[in-house]
Amino acid sequence: MSAPSSSPSAPAENVTTEGDFLAPDAGQRPAGPTPSQSRFQVDLVAEAAGATEDKSPNSDASSTVPSSDKATPAAPQDADPGTGGEEAKGRFRVVNFADPSGSGSAASPEAAPAEGLQNGDTVMSETSLHSSTGGQHHYHYDTHTNTYYLRTFGHNTIDAVPNIDFYRQTAAPLGEKLIRPTLSELHDELDKEPFEDGFANGDELTPAEEAAAKEAAESKGVVKFGWIKGVLVRCMLNIWGVMLFIRMSWIVGQAGIVLSCVIVAMATVVTTITGLSTSAIATNGFVRGGGAYYLISRSLGPEFGGSIGLIFAFANAVAVAMYVVGFAETVVELLAGVDAIMTDQINDIRIVGTITVIVLLGISVAGMEWEAKAQIFLLVVLITAIVNFFIGTFIPSKSKESVGFFGYDGAIMWENMGPDFRGESFFSVFAIFFPAATGILAGANISGDLADPQLAIPRGTLLAILITGIVYLGVAISTGSCIVRDATGNVNDTLSAQFMNCTDAACKFGYDFSACKSEKGSCKYGLHNDFQVMSLVSGFGPIISAGIFSATLSSALASLVSAPKVFQALCKDNIYPGLGMFAKGYGKNNEPLRGYILTFGIALAFILIAELNTIAPIISNFFLASYALINFSVFHASLANSPGWRPSFIYYNMWVSLAGAILCCVVMFVINWWAALLTNVIVLGLYIYVSYKKPDVNWGSSTQALTYHQALTHTLHLSGVEDHIKNFRPQCLVMTGYPNSRPALLDLVHSFTKNVGLMICGHVRAGYRRPNFKDLATDQSRYQRWLLKNETKAFYTPVFSEDMRQGTQYLLQAAGLGRLKPNTLVLGFKNDWRDGDMMNVETYISMIHDAFDFQFGAVILRLKEGLDVSHIQGQDELLSSQEKSSGMKDVIVSIDTSKDSDADSSKPSSKATSLQNSPAIQKDDDDDGKATTQPLLKKDKRSPTVPLNVSDQRLLEASQQFQRKQGKGTVDVWWLFDDGGLTLLIPYLLTNKKRWKDCKIRVFIGGKINRIDHDRRAMATLLSKFRIDFSDITVLGDINTKPKKEHMVAFEEMIEPYRLKEDDMEQEAAERLKNSEPWRITDNELELYRAKTNRQIRLNELLKEHSSTANLIVMSLPLARKGAVSSALYMAWLEALSKDLPPILLVRGNHQSVLTFYS
Repeated sequence: MSAPSSSPSAPAENVTTEGDFLAPDAGQRPAGPTPSQSRFQVDLVAEAAGATEDKSPNSDASSTVPSSDKATPAAPQDADPGTGGEEAKGRFRVVNFADPSGSGSAASPEAAPAEGLQNGDTVMSETSLHSSTGGQHHYHYDTHTNTYYLRTFGHNTIDAVPNIDFYRQTAAPLGEKLIRPTLSELHDELDKEPFEDGFANGDELTPAEEAAAKEAAESKGVVKFGWIKGVLVRCMLNIWGVMLFIRMSWIVGQAGIVLSCVIVAMATVVTTITGLSTSAIATNGFVRGGGAYYLISRSLGPEFGGSIGLIFAFANAVAVAMYVVGFAETVVELLAGVDAIMTDQINDIRIVGTITVIVLLGISVAGMEWEAKAQIFLLVVLITAIVNFFIGTFIPSKSKESVGFFGYDGAIMWENMGPDFRGESFFSVFAIFFPAATGILAGANISGDLADPQLAIPRGTLLAILITGIVYLGVAISTGSCIVRDATGNVNDTLSAQFMNCTDAACKFGYDFSACKSEKGSCKYGLHNDFQVMSLVSGFGPIISAGIFSATLSSALASLVSAPKVFQALCKDNIYPGLGMFAKGYGKNNEPLRGYILTFGIALAFILIAELNTIAPIISNFFLASYALINFSVFHASLANSPGWRPSFIYYNMWVSLAGAILCCVVMFVINWWAALLTNVIVLGLYIYVSYKKPDVNWGSSTQALTYHQALTHTLHLSGVEDHIKNFRPQCLVMTGYPNSRPALLDLVHSFTKNVGLMICGHVRAGYRRPNFKDLATDQSRYQRWLLKNETKAFYTPVFSEDMRQGTQYLLQAAGLGRLKPNTLVLGFKNDWRDGDMMNVETYISMIHDAFDFQFGAVILRLKEGLDVSHIQGQDELLSSQEKSSGMKDVIVSIDTSKDSDADSSKPSSKATSLQNSPAIQKDDDDDGKATTQPLLKKDKRSPTVPLNVSDQRLLEASQQFQRKQGKGTVDVWWLFDDGGLTLLIPYLLTNKKRWKDCKIRVFIGGKINRIDHDRRAMATLLSKFRIDFSDITVLGDINTKPKKEHMVAFEEMIEPYRLKEDDMEQEAAERLKNSEPWRITDNELELYRAKTNRQIRLNELLKEHSSTANLIVMSLPLARKGAVSSALYMAWLEALSKDLPPILLVRGNHQSVLTFYS
């Protein structure tokens, strides 16, 4: 749909009434923007000469605009400028690209509604906003919004009002994602394209999101459950297990009514706190499928989520086996009762169990709808059985008295109030009961199949806990009030006349069961002895058996559905490579059929073992571990105080959640200490594995939020503490340019700052063109990622500025935060200082002066081969391969480098400082400067690699020398001037690191020939007080000897082109030249600093004599007085001092002590 517009200065006749349409001849356009085009293209557009021409013949017909939500896609078309003779040139308008919804398809696709003619920045229908699904259009259309906020508050603007669709994730399951106008579109000048990549917000889909988007598109006709069917029913069925019918009465016999109620209450407290925590997490944003795994992973991150998800899915799979075996045992007991045993008891359990699990699998695979119907049926049976029991307790029967059931009676209740533990303790009974309280996550586990998980999970889970808790308490009190603990089942055990001293409650009813106490194990009835006592009491016994079947099968079915759903969510997130095949879903409900088969296999394996008493406590512990982590998630998220943590469920408390987490851990050890230990070991092992693999996900977890919170708190706390010499750390601002363009500089500084001090990679992007700040931000995040991938502990900080010096000043002043500020400037030596413009040398030397002005130390690294490798083709393969592996989809536009001079940091403007030098851009020579779009650093596999020339080969090898282990060698420290100790501290820190630990420190100092021994002893004493190991101290008595003549001549030749030679010209001319070229060396200063010049030349001779085999030389940097020594002379000193040597580090601290021998 076209959106014609006229500028505010348009003639009055251009304004037509609402309902009239402006439809110039339509021309075909490519469907959708190409990556380098913007959504809003600025075109030169014709201004129609008269309003009569505006009303095209087909405009009347086009007034019918479809208002349905699912408009049929039509061929995307745009309006071309109108007929040639009526064109007026120079008018701008905004034209949108394609209208996938085919807004005008009812009559003429090219016609467009215009609510009055628009001014210069109006836009199109909301559907023509290309969603970031890359060409997969979202069709969402209605008449109210069909002009995409054309008139906001009666004002023509593309600014959009708040809308939920802007906040959806890219793969939105609940609706379509829209993209709000970007800041560039609203703010940038109209004569430039607002963005260069095709996706307005840089969102291109990851494969997982594409799949989810596809899934969302296919989700018509999906079965979704409400809170009763989806959560309440499931949770109640899962919580009411076999325990209710065959263990509850035994627990009352052992613990008595009071302690039984305490046991139920304790279990309910744990599950209620967990229920509250689950509700809090589930209402803090949209919940997808995956239940407990999804909640924990999105809260605590992939490490905890991945470890719990795996064991939670496994626990559910084994729980299927546990419940099915419980069912099979009951069936086999019934068969034994009628002598219908097939083989023997254990094999019968296996046969029945296998048949059962196959039937359950069939129900599950048939789909969630069938499974839900089965659950409802089982719940009806279960509730009938419970009601049947309670009715039975009110119908005393003479025939049941001999087995211990006498109806409600105060004496029986009083007798059963206290405990009567036989071979058990309170905690062992609690451990047997607690698994009956688990199952509260049954609803949350199918979160993906709930219509509204945020409402359903809290309401259904908490109500299920309440109802089941009340029923458990009811059963405990009613069984304890009407059944005695021991009964013989013999009708003849009535009270005889001679035994009148009977004290049991049964005596009141004329029965004497005292024989049970004298002969242990002789009685088969009563609370203590008969697990099936509830069947006896109930109104109709077989219904209790049906209840047992229902309880076991429903729990088995819930677990059989939960396990694959959780496992599917885990596999979709690709946390464990290799499990991806289980992520595939089938059918409209995206059923994890492969997961079902796997769960079936695991369950079958454990059913065939048929001895589940050992496995049961491990399963309970697995569930408890996930409960503990859900509680901990809430505590952690509240503690992190992240603005994103705002659950709509408010009835939670961080400290209660923490108590719940601790309680869960305690209960784990109460139930079974070795199983608890095993669970913790497994969780820890998986946690370490996932942490090590570092899955490429970012879910905004509370771990991130807490890390930020702690970093901020500690940084502020640090700022309130004064610095102390003992805590001094070299915090380096390293002028690397792009971090991968000077590897040797990066590696060496990282060697002594890693885990010790701060390292900031500074990059000044100088140039007079208009800076592109968006690029700067993109580069910042890209190279920070590169540093992390390279395991370099550093920060990348680029700045735009007019020139290198100004940019460096910005960094010296503003880099860092609080106490985490750099205190040392590190530069690469300017090897090519004699080739380029000498003003660059002026800038370079000024940077060193600025560092001292800001009270920074200065360090200069020189390698004879050079440092900058950015011009070597292919050296950046490392970056490209890592970028590819991390799933990055950055798109870069190469720019004609002739118009561009992005100077690199350490080379203010040598010949190679254009964008070509940026390793992020590879520019083909044959592209004639046309902007080509290509993936970041993508290397053309077919292009032959150019063989490197010898000097480049050497440079590349030299640039990697600090990445290797340094073997047995020496670090030679020439500590000629006391700068506070930085010259000594850096070698010490270096030799503490693994790569350098085999190197010995040799110290060289200046001295007088007649005091060499004295000076050596003094230095040895100082070093031992500093506790710095050294292998040798050399005192140089001949520093002030005159250097060799040929070296002095060579120096003179080197500085010849840079001399002012003021004696050979007029004073005025000399001053003018000095002002225009301040770097020139005057005869006066050359004479004045003759001795200093000779010393640099002489030191170079001594360095070659003593340190030519050193792995690294660390030497005091000579100082030059600002304003007195010209930059060319200072540069010549540094050149003369450091040429033709192994790697040399020239160091000068800020003359504040950085070493101390006081404790």
